[in-house]
Amino acid sequence: LQNAELGKRAPRWIRDNEVTMCMKCKEPFNALTRRRHHCRACGHVVCWKCSDYKAHLEYDGNKLNKVCKDCYHVIIGCTDSEEKKRKGILEIESAEVSGNSVICSFLQYMEKSKPWQKAWCVIPKQEALVLYMYGAPQDVKALATIPLLGYTVDDTPRSADLPHSFKLTQSKSVHSFAADNEELKQKWLKIIHLAVKGETPECQNELQVN
Repeated sequence: LQNAELGKRAPRWIRDNEVTMCMKCKEPFNALTRRRHHCRACGHVVCWKCSDYKAHLEYDGNKLNKVCKDCYHVIIGCTDSEEKKRKGILEIESAEVSGNSVICSFLQYMEKSKPWQKAWCVIPKQEALVLYMYGAPQDVKALATIPLLGYTVDDTPRSADLPHSFKLTQSKSVHSFAADNEELKQKWLKIIHLAVKGETPECQNELQVN
């Protein structure tokens, strides 16, 4: 919802399983200390600390409702200067990046000898040489970024790996990924093969046009 509509219209609720961390303070949720709450104004999933505000919401007959800090400030008409601080590289919201990406999907990810884990992976159009990894599609902070330039791609899985896997290696760092099917794996490889050479999909299109 736009700021002007906050509290006037019921928001679309982000589902609990779409996030792994509070959409405001970015602290990870866990069963005991950080339960998920919904801001009744914007519909975001937040922790108890970030939902500890109340405001009168027009769409709910002006009743007092639990809201997050940001919505509270907008509804009562006070601005929060912290919001104006520049976002760090990992702070770019997943939804924002995914909506303007070269490619995005879930991939299994493995680092060193840790177990495979599911990650929402995105290569943004603005930074087509960087792979962002999020815990879930609506997370507001990336878990990690991999600058792809200079990596070597190995797309032949060993018997111990998942079937549709590939590796990115550069000196001592090795990142293993696996897609759910061969078609998705090939889509990722097409983009990554360009990125490791410092090229973007746009360059390719121009070459074909010429």
